[in-house]
Order: sequence, then C-alpha cells, then structure tokens
Amino acid sequence: QIQLVESGGGLAQIGGSLRLSCAASGDSFRKFFMAWFRQAPGKEREFVAAISQSGVNTHYADSVDGRTTITRDNDKSTVDLLMTELIPEDTAVYYCAAKNGVMLQTTPSQYPSWGQGTQVIVSS
Repeated sequence: QIQLVESGGGLAQIGGSLRLSCAASGDSFRKFFMAWFRQAPGKEREFVAAISQSGVNTHYADSVDGRTTITRDNDKSTVDLLMTELIPEDTAVYYCAAKNGVMLQTTPSQYPSWGQGTQVIVSS
C-alpha cells in the first residue's frame, strides 16, 4: 500500500506558475505509475498528467499540454506538477494518484491510491 500527500496548492495569479508536490510513503514508490488529476466544483474528476515508473514517459491532457510538466524523483519518492501560464479554468482540487502496471490510464477508477488533494485557485 502507498500513501500520498499533496502540497503546494494555493492562490495564484492568471499567467503565473505553481508547483505541486506529492510525497509518497509506504510501499516502494518506484514501482508505481503516477498521475495527477483535478476536480473543479460541480465537475467530474479529470486527468491532468501522468508519468511512468522510470520517469521517461509522460502524458498530458490537452487542456494543460505545453504549459505543464510532470516529473518524479524515485530516490525522494516524490512526483511534482509544474503548472505555468495559469488560467482561471485551472482552479480545482488537485489529486495525486498511483497505480500498478505500465499502461497509461486516464480514468480515475483505474487508480486505487489517492492523496487527500490540494486546492489551487487562479484569480486576477
């Protein structure tokens, strides 16, 4: 079992940047495929980005591609999400998630392990 704790959320300005971090503990971090999801008020949870166990392969939702970078440090058991050029539509609770296997999955139900979430508010 893996435990996940997100941090780094807060209030950000339009056009600004924010780095979210997810710290893992428990089971061996490097064997997990990691992802970030987000959920805005009144909306379903949606995929943001994912990264393979080695960190070589990454995948992004169209809505954040080009302005978001997901990275991981297997020695520190962390996965980060750097978001730039923030827009109001990025406002949401951001969740870190983990699963076994190497297949890319963008559906929340495919991830059995979740953090508690961190709130991001983008405003002028």
